[in-house]
Order: sequence, then C-alpha cells, then structure tokens
Amino acid sequence: MLYSLTGKLAHTEPGLAVIDVGGVAFKCFTSMGTLRALPRLGEKATLFTYLNVREDALDLFGFATQGELNCFRLLTAISGVGPKVGMAILSELTPEAVALAAAAGDAKRFTRVSGVGPKLAQRIVLELKDKVKSFSVEGWDMEGVTPGGPSASGNAAQAVEALTTLGYSPSDAAAAVGRLDSALPPEELIRLALKAFGQGK
Repeated sequence: MLYSLTGKLAHTEPGLAVIDVGGVAFKCFTSMGTLRALPRLGEKATLFTYLNVREDALDLFGFATQGELNCFRLLTAISGVGPKVGMAILSELTPEAVALAAAAGDAKRFTRVSGVGPKLAQRIVLELKDKVKSFSVEGWDMEGVTPGGPSASGNAAQAVEALTTLGYSPSDAAAAVGRLDSALPPEELIRLALKAFGQGK
C-alpha cells in the first residue's frame, strides 16, 4: 500500500520517527539503525515502509534502506517473530549481521536480542538458512561457511551466501560481490552489495 515516505523529519524518539509529508505527519516505528541514519530534524528524509494491519490498529514501520526492509519482512515471516521482535533484532543487528549469523548457523547472535530465547533463535537460523541451497558460484565453495574466514575467497563466499539468505538470487549475489574487493570483511562486502542493489532499483 505504502512503498515509501519522503518529507520533513518532524520528530524522533527511541523506536519512532515522524515524517511530515505535505502537512500530514506519519508516525513510523523504526530500528535504532534507521534512527542513526536519519538527518537532523526539519531536513528531508525518506523511509521505506511496511504497513502492519491488525484488527485494532494499523502500524507503520519505516526503514532507512530497502535492505533493512527486506530483512524485516524475512524475519517477520518466521513463526514467533512479530514486528516488535523483528525491530528489536534490527536494532541489535544490521541486516548484514543477520544474514551472516543465519548463513553460519550462529543462533547465539540472536539470543542477545531482548525477546528472543534459544528456541526462537534456533528457529530463525533454521528458517533463514533453509532459503539458502548448497551451491557453488564462480568457484566459491559455499559448504561449511563460517564467520571470520581467513581467506579472501572465504569472505566473498560468506557474503554471497548471506545475500542469498536475504532473498537475492545466487547469480545476482555473486555478480554484486564479484565487483568488489574480496579482501574486505564479509559484512562490508554485504553492505556495499546491498547499496549497489538499492541503486539499481
């Protein structure tokens, strides 16, 4: 229904931003990452939006990047992860960190988030990892990917698998990462690839 909002940043508080669009102020629930990315009050801001429809309310969620919105949608599609928990995860972890933790099977990363217990953390990892099929792209072995791999090709492989976890096709992910310096840390490769995907839309 609402793809994005662009207007004057009228108000912020923890977990919330208000965008004034032509005199109509939209209250958007946001992550801490999005709040940090917003400009100063009174300046022009854009948020990608997700409208959550409930019987008793319409809640609007706003995100600084398309990548964060996509990650939120993936998370809230998992049983037990509602919008509040999804926002709590994205306030604690970047989309890149979510993808890497899921691709590496690191459930402990999610248990640091308030409202996420061990069982839910395992479910998040399993369901996100199920979206990744074992494959080899451009000579990168995607089996047994672990965070913090020492080789440059390992960094690229982690980034490709994490991007695939976020819903991008293996070929698109490999093409985006292949244009970057594979010596960069995996999270930086993912961040730059997500930025490139966003510019291409």
